Amino acid sequence: MLTLAEVRAAQARIAGRVLRTPAVYSDSVSRATGAQVTLKLENLQATGAFKERGAANRLALLTEAERRAGVIAVSAGNHAQAVARHASLLGIQAVIVMPQFTPLTKVSRTAGWGAKVVLHGETLAEAAAHADMLARAEGLVFVHPYDDRGVMAGQGTLALELLEDVPDLDALVIPIGGGGLIAGCAIAATGVKPGIEVIGVEVAAYAAVAQRLAGQPVHVGGATIAEGIAVRDIGEQPFAVIRAHVADVLVVPERAVEEAIALLAEGAKVVAEGAGATGIAALLAFPERFAGRKVGVPICGGNIDARILANVMLRNLLRDGRLQRLVLEIPDRPGVLADIAGKIGTAGGNIIEVSHHRLFASPSVQAAQLEVMFEARDAAHSADIVRSLEETYTVRRI
Repeated sequence: MLTLAEVRAAQARIAGRVLRTPAVYSDSVSRATGAQVTLKLENLQATGAFKERGAANRLALLTEAERRAGVIAVSAGNHAQAVARHASLLGIQAVIVMPQFTPLTKVSRTAGWGAKVVLHGETLAEAAAHADMLARAEGLVFVHPYDDRGVMAGQGTLALELLEDVPDLDALVIPIGGGGLIAGCAIAATGVKPGIEVIGVEVAAYAAVAQRLAGQPVHVGGATIAEGIAVRDIGEQPFAVIRAHVADVLVVPERAVEEAIALLAEGAKVVAEGAGATGIAALLAFPERFAGRKVGVPICGGNIDARILANVMLRNLLRDGRLQRLVLEIPDRPGVLADIAGKIGTAGGNIIEVSHHRLFASPSVQAAQLEVMFEARDAAHSADIVRSLEETYTVRRI
């Protein structure tokens, strides 16, 4: 099994190659969750994710012959960019195999580090099979994203830094995809501070580790915003560490991940991708588990599409009542639109969107239907505005 000595050696080896990210106490996240929360901001790494650590350590361990041969990796995201970057810094040829559906921005960022990008297969599994074939055919060194001792040791340096900066933490809450991050961090944390609780988090659609630990068949799949941890097969080396050193694995619903992204962006002023916010989602979903405790949570990555981030923020505004969508049945006569706008504006609401339907939406030619979206300070303020409209009009929330 991976040792603390290996993680310490990795820390010395990658010093100066990756950013020592700040550990920041977040008052807004702490108040929202009831815990005392310190964020480890891995979203500030050059490629926007913690994967830099494992890639830097694994490539630094290559022999001269292996460096001359070059490396190959398979990934649809952060591991691809991390391997490409550190191979470029070391002057090593890198081939990155990505599924054909990979967003063009991720392909261009990976290629921008000097790697040769090969698009192959409809799924990550098909891309991995092709990468394995290329590795054997061309004599390349395969750099696995998580089931690799050197990668795990590199990822574990995150926990060493965090406990050096905040030594009195009671627990670490760490997302699980393939398991490399939590395995390395569990070895480091329990080695440095025996008794600290290391807790893993999976998203409901991909709860492979929780299922295996419970002795259940693994059934995963479906859409998730936490695509960075949407992994079917946990690495066997990380799984052995999880069995021995991880206290618990929590499974969070999709909604909690969205709420965590919004909380980080709006409250902590931190941009996180879905997988990167899953640790915070656990604090929101299981507040009694962490109440009053000093908890360290890595924000594993910040590579979220701007459109997805915008949609998450708007969905969260709708959920907490600050954004309200209504349908009003109104008489089709002059002055009605002005009256409704006046009621909302006088009450302090801000109209975002209005859609007026005369011909087909209303049951009578003497009536019309108005769809309106407005912004309020909070749920109570929104309810006050709706009540003022209901005094005159038939109102339905949508």
